[in-house]
Amino acid sequence: MKVIIGISDMRIGTKADDVLITYSLGSCIGVVLWDPDAKVGALLHYMLPDSGIDASRAATKPFMFADKGVPRMFKEIYKHGAKKSRMKVYVVGGSQVMDEAGMFNIGKRNQMIIRKMFMKNNVMITREDVGGNVNRTISLEVGTGLVRMKVSGKGEVIL
Repeated sequence: MKVIIGISDMRIGTKADDVLITYSLGSCIGVVLWDPDAKVGALLHYMLPDSGIDASRAATKPFMFADKGVPRMFKEIYKHGAKKSRMKVYVVGGSQVMDEAGMFNIGKRNQMIIRKMFMKNNVMITREDVGGNVNRTISLEVGTGLVRMKVSGKGEVIL
């Protein structure tokens, strides 16, 4: 079953026929987790790096922010039998599409925070496709672990 993850959202897939998908990752980052033994996957679409800019919004929409959403994503997938040591991790997005002058560098800041968080917690990224100035769509087939990425103007690839 296709499960669409919107901006500032995260979903867990536990059925072999679940396909988790998020569209139009620009400066946002999509994080995919998949445990091949537990056959469980998760997909997060976060928008901003640091919840410190709006604590009240972070309380109601933790998946909007990397620093709140990523730890919560891991906690949720662990509830379904996933283990960090088996996890396949994919990171996609972090483009500079709306801010061509680079004034805010949201895409780069989103990339930096996920790398720092993963380094601090000994999480290895299996594959990533970040930066540039394109939009990306990413999907995970939970039963097989197949991760597909579609890049605007360039077609689809398997990560």
